[in-house]
Amino acid sequence: MLNQKTSVENVTDVIQVMRAGVEFYQDTIEKVSNPALKSTFTKMATKKATAIQALQPLAIAEQGDIEDGSSFAVESRKIYTKFVAVFSSDEDYTYIKQLEEVEDKVLEVLDDAIDKNQQGQALLILTNIRADAQSMHDEMKTLQQLQKN
Repeated sequence: MLNQKTSVENVTDVIQVMRAGVEFYQDTIEKVSNPALKSTFTKMATKKATAIQALQPLAIAEQGDIEDGSSFAVESRKIYTKFVAVFSSDEDYTYIKQLEEVEDKVLEVLDDAIDKNQQGQALLILTNIRADAQSMHDEMKTLQQLQKN
């Protein structure tokens, strides 16, 4: 079990980016018409929500309370995507491309957190979430390439 003396860093950043990602996926589910994309985006949002729950004890160790904010960078991307989609002939591709960028950001903040020399359980949790995040990134990258062709 983690306590207040546990050294945990940058986990709140990971949670913020993931929370914004969940919201972005949920918004996008309503915008796309392809049932397979809706299913994939639902799965991605669910995996991110599960990761957030696993990270909350680390956030408490880091800052003394749960993290309930979201990343400005991802929120900005969401607004940008809505704008671009209005003018795009292939909205699905626009959403996929931007969601793949969100997955890039998730990997970036996870790598930053892991590089902070996390200890014990914190490192294990972050490393497991990082592996799952890489899988989600790869899936979105594949979707992007398939949609492009």
